[in-house]
Amino acid sequence: MYTRFFKRFIDFIGALIILLLASPILLVSILLLFFANSGKIFFVQKRPGLNSEIFKIIKFKTMNDKRDSNGELLSDEKRLTKIGYWVRKLSIDELPQMINVLKGDMSLVGPRPLLVDYLALYSDEQNRRHDLRPGITGWAQVNGRNTLEWKKKFEYDVWYVDNCSFWLDIKILFLTVAKVFKTEGISSEKSVTMERFLGNDESV
Repeated sequence: MYTRFFKRFIDFIGALIILLLASPILLVSILLLFFANSGKIFFVQKRPGLNSEIFKIIKFKTMNDKRDSNGELLSDEKRLTKIGYWVRKLSIDELPQMINVLKGDMSLVGPRPLLVDYLALYSDEQNRRHDLRPGITGWAQVNGRNTLEWKKKFEYDVWYVDNCSFWLDIKILFLTVAKVFKTEGISSEKSVTMERFLGNDESV
């Protein structure tokens, strides 16, 4: 009952309230990112959602599009702007995803939506992470976020799918707020973003 009805209702009301309360932060971020990224404010990318259906996720753009002499994008570390660094550090880059929540693409809490390329690499058990709407935050995020190895991240995601409840969501939201203030787990040990998932042989 909770996952089929009440969770969606809470998501919609919660996202609407967060957007209203965070509107000053959103406006300042939009202005700063406009100048930092030569007018490019948002990052939009296709991601798999509920039942692996594809939707377009919306985030603030924290990296520029600078390329090397061969036309290849520079590393994440070199493309991350100074404004983008703070936007990521404070998790402000996730706020536009409230629009995805209002649309029903995402939930406030759930497994994070990953790249479409990864769909063919999941085991049947790992693919169960798509049995619920993806979330802005989730059980894996409050247990390590980008510092987790892929295998452990997927285990946390599937555990959440099997144990989803109102009180678990409340716990995750409170833990998320605490981690935002502590700025924990934003980067992996080797990159400012999570390293790519190469398949189960490479991730264990």
